[in-house]
Amino acid sequence: MIREVARVILTPEHVRIRLPAAGLGSRFLAMLADTALVVALFYMVSLFVELLTPQAITQAVQATIGFVLFWGYHVYFETRHQGRSLGKKMAGLRVVDGKGLPISLRQSFIRNLVRALDFPPFFYGLGGLVCLLDSHNRRLGDIISDTLVITESQPLSYGQLISKSRRFNSLRTPGVRRRIRHRIALEEREFLLTLCVRAETLEERARFDLMEEVAETYRKKLEVDEPNLSSENFVRDLTSILYESKSPS
Repeated sequence: MIREVARVILTPEHVRIRLPAAGLGSRFLAMLADTALVVALFYMVSLFVELLTPQAITQAVQATIGFVLFWGYHVYFETRHQGRSLGKKMAGLRVVDGKGLPISLRQSFIRNLVRALDFPPFFYGLGGLVCLLDSHNRRLGDIISDTLVITESQPLSYGQLISKSRRFNSLRTPGVRRRIRHRIALEEREFLLTLCVRAETLEERARFDLMEEVAETYRKKLEVDEPNLSSENFVRDLTSILYESKSPS
């Protein structure tokens, strides 16, 4: 029997957001794919190292490269590609922080450093056991770093988010852009992104009320008077400006 679990986040606005936890099977498949990619890349690099470095230091250089690839691969993709390594992308998974926001560099570093504890006695045996026992299918690295691997039918994409904003964005003026840059903190940006991405999963009334409240807050904060712009369009247009420079080219 397959266990379906999810973490329910209650936002400050008392809106419930459901984060479906990835199952052990899909996580294992993603891990196999990532491991195969890292190992293949390591052997390719090792061949060049053997050709280009003196024999006396070849093993030391290879060990250093192996360490950098094994940990750096995951940290890079988790922090620079919206929580998705290549294996996770293939399996439809993504790692987020405990509140459903993008994972931080510190969290990624910790969860991947703890892989050394998850790995024994053989190929993540302890990590798999902890996943089975944990209520949200987390391994030790996730528990310590307060992260969660979730399933998503569609990858989170800044480009997709921006495309949902109206073709004409009345907030794209020099004055408003300047106020956005100086008055909206990183935590607020992450909240707005999460709200826009998760909006379609909210109940209709809760979605309307939350968009109204958030839009009113930022209309005042940014001194924007756009009476003909609906609250949800205002929030989406604002968020698209915040993240348009981070969209994939």
